[in-house]
Amino acid sequence: AGRVRKIICSFPRQPDSGEFEKLYRSGAIELELVPQGTLSERIRAGGAGIAGFYTPTAFGTELAAGKEVKVFDGVGHVLERAIRADWAFIRARTADRWGNLTYQKTGRNFGPVMATAARCTVAQVAERVELGSIDPEHVITPAIYVHRLVKE
Repeated sequence: AGRVRKIICSFPRQPDSGEFEKLYRSGAIELELVPQGTLSERIRAGGAGIAGFYTPTAFGTELAAGKEVKVFDGVGHVLERAIRADWAFIRARTADRWGNLTYQKTGRNFGPVMATAARCTVAQVAERVELGSIDPEHVITPAIYVHRLVKE
């Protein structure tokens, strides 16, 4: 308890998430709602070393409250800041001992980009293979972004 002070997500709850709701309502945890595409781009920007970007998404809505806004070519945009994380916990299909990763289907959506934006990435993998057995063309997340491996 008390290890997370803020959650940044596009959808904070599911039917069995009563604990989060209690923490949020009591003020014990902060919540920042972000449209999913914007969330993905904020994470990608963090991994790329980009401080922020302007997007028309959420312009004129409650989600833009307190954020810098600008108009480009007649279209309103909101400044979104990049997200960096202390930890990324991702799931991959295959890893070699260095941490080069491959993914299966939707595992490829947020895992690779989150690995680049975290100070320490822990990858849970279904299969560990010998170094050199993954075709370099199939490596999606290079080992430089992976700090720990755990087997499923």
